[in-house]
Order: sequence, then structure tokens, then C-alpha cells
Amino acid sequence: MKAIAGNGETRAMPELEPVLSRRVTVLGATGSIGVSTLSVIVNARAVYGQHVLPIAALTAQSNVAQLAEQARAMKPEIAVIGDPARYGELRDALAGTGIEVAAGREAVIAAGARPSEFVMVAIVGAAAIEPALAAIRRGATVALANKECVVAAGAVFRAALDGSSATVVPVDSEHNAIFQVLNGGDASQVERVTLTASGGPFREWTLEKMRDVTPEQAVAHPNWSMGKKNSLDSASLMNKGLELIEAHYLFALPDEKLDVVVHPQSIIHCMVTYGDGTTLAHLSAPDMRTPIAHAIGYPVRIASPSRKLDLAHMGPLSFFAPDSQRFPCLDLAMGCLRSGGLAPTILNAANEIAVEAFLDRRIGFLDIPRVVESALETGEAKLSNTPPADLETVLSADGEARRWADVACRSLSA
Repeated sequence: MKAIAGNGETRAMPELEPVLSRRVTVLGATGSIGVSTLSVIVNARAVYGQHVLPIAALTAQSNVAQLAEQARAMKPEIAVIGDPARYGELRDALAGTGIEVAAGREAVIAAGARPSEFVMVAIVGAAAIEPALAAIRRGATVALANKECVVAAGAVFRAALDGSSATVVPVDSEHNAIFQVLNGGDASQVERVTLTASGGPFREWTLEKMRDVTPEQAVAHPNWSMGKKNSLDSASLMNKGLELIEAHYLFALPDEKLDVVVHPQSIIHCMVTYGDGTTLAHLSAPDMRTPIAHAIGYPVRIASPSRKLDLAHMGPLSFFAPDSQRFPCLDLAMGCLRSGGLAPTILNAANEIAVEAFLDRRIGFLDIPRVVESALETGEAKLSNTPPADLETVLSADGEARRWADVACRSLSA
């Protein structure tokens, strides 16, 4: 994949050149996935040359200092801050650099629509939906590190993808693993796809002990380095429920072909089973730079700074069935997958509100599924559960679900 030139310089082999010349947009550059993406690009530049993977746009929601530092180092065409009140800070921080500056939600969406061949969607939550769709509609290669936009707007997302020339490469470790194991094959031939879950920090805790969980304990993931939202979803197993819904939309897999197993070591990321008894597994160290590098290089592979497996020193691998009594979020998500329509939209929105309330210490850890279930029950009574025809319907349901969840949070904290 690379060759050493006569002068000692490293040059990319011909098959890598089209990939390494891609202009890159990183939506959500200051979060854990965004930071890891830029580290993979820095590594690629060290290996293949400083000219590779030029940056078209970097965005962040409110972290001006880190975005400005990244912009000065990576030299994008434009840097965008989602919070319009922070525009002046970003403008002053990048004065004299020649980097264009913009702010606000519409500017973030415009960054997704801006010409570039590769877009990393690393924005957390439903805020990623519109910029991700903007990138898909113009036919970019979209690396999707955000599961919520597929969960909340699955039918709309799928329709946009089917109507464009875009390629979506999932970056969630489990979905990236499925993508690699299938290798472009027909998912209809698959008998079962099993996603693995680490079980989070409370896998062996009793319900009594879980009542007193603190935000600090909940975001301390045992294996992965992730942001607070994703770490907390892992602790409640909601992340695995959202991933089941995402797998349904990404790979056209019905619910009866999807399964979850708890695998505390986080070495195997998925298993794909066929009717002849063959099961293919994907293994890698728990390091998000591995699926990120795969996405950036797809359909070829580039050098990555990620950790590599050492099988001789890895130790035993173990697997357990998930405990739905202690972790009801998984069953709530599977129920929404079976219901379809707007149920996944409500699930995702209510969970975001409940997570925020728990991190703010307004509700307890075990209240998270209660808030989500309350919003789902309200939605079942008030909203039609037909598949949403457009993004406006999705966003309207998302807003309603957030209000219902907020009412449930206030009731629990009273």
C-alpha cells in the first residue's frame, strides 16, 4: 500500500492516491470521534506526506478554544461554531489565518453541503440529522459515527441514501464490523447478526446498588474512550438498542435476524451467522481509530495509529446474555424497532433528554428507562405510527418527544 522512493520518502501506492487526495469535512471536530479522526489524518500525513487529506471544513458546537487550535493545525477552508453567540470569539481566535469563519445551526448544515469528498459525521445526537442528509444528498462518502440520526430519521435517511450516489460507511465499531464482514455482500443471505456489548461499568451491579449510581461512575467506560453521552448510553445498554435499530436501517436486516450478546473484553465487535453454520467474526482492539481509519481509506486501507491486537497476550474471551431486568433500555429499543414508524424517533429524543437530566443530577440512573417509556406511551396515544414521509415530520415528533420526556423528568425530580 506504500512504497519507498529512491530519496527515502514514503509514497502512496497508486491505489491509495484517489483516497488520500479526498477533501475532508469533520462535523463535530472537538468531540472524541472528531479528535480521533484528526489524529488518523495527522498520522496519514506523517506516513504519506503533509499534502494528503486536505481539510475542507471543521465544525463544533461550543468549544471555541479547541476548534481554533484544530483549525490552526489542520488549516481547513472554513471553521464553524454551532453556537452563534461564540462567533466573535472564533473570528478573533482565527484572525490573520485566512480561514473562513461562520456560526449557527444553518452554517453547520451548510458545512455538510460544502464540496468535499469525505464527511465524518461526529456530531452527537439528533443535531446531526440535517448536516448528514446535506452530505448524503450531494453524493459524498459519509462516515457515520452518529447512530441517532439513523435511529430518529431512519426512513428519511434511507430514502435520501437510495436517491443519491453517496456511500455511507458506518463508524460505530459494531456496524463498521458488520460492513467489513459482509464485504458488500447480500445481507439477505444472513441468518443472524450478533452485536456485542461490553456491558458497561454496571454489568455485575445489583439493582439496589444501581439506584445510587453517579454521573461520574456512569461515564467511566471500562474499555472505550468516548464522550459522556455515548458512555452513559453504554452504561444503560441504550446504545446497543439504538445500534440494533441502526443495523436494521443500514443493512435492511429484520428484527428477527438481530441479536445482542454481552462481551466484556470488547475484542469481537460483531458476528455474522449464515444458514450453513458458518459464523464470521470481526476482531480488533477497542480503539475507535481503527474503524475511523477504515472509513477514511475505504475501499482501500490506510495506515492507522490505533492499537493492534496481541492474541497471545489477550486472555480469555467471554460472552453472556444481556440482563433485561437490570437494563430495560435494550427491550424498549427492540420494541420500537418492531413497532417502526415514529417510535424510534421518540425513543431517541426521550433518551437524550433523560441522559441530560441524569448528568445534571435531576433524575437517577434507573429513571432513564422510566422517562423513555413514559414518552413512548404518550407518543403511542398522540402520534400516528406510520413511517414518516419527510424530515419535517421527524423533527416535529422529535420536538414533541423531548417535551414529554422533560415533563417526565420534572415529575420524577419533584
